[in-house]
Amino acid sequence: MSLKFFHIFFISLSTLCAFGFSVWLFLGTGASQSGENMLGGIASALVGIGLIVYGVRFLRKFKHISFM
Repeated sequence: MSLKFFHIFFISLSTLCAFGFSVWLFLGTGASQSGENMLGGIASALVGIGLIVYGVRFLRKFKHISFM
């Protein structure tokens, strides 16, 4: 397993966790009507979007390095 593959795997897993946490906070907002949950959900979604942008830039920068 190459370092590039591990990096992409880790970024993908982190992105899923960020969006999952965002959904969890948004669903919790309906029950408690908490502004902190809404703000945290928005922040977590923005982190997920940032991780996607980072992953795409990483792939473009290191496209000449093989996965294996």
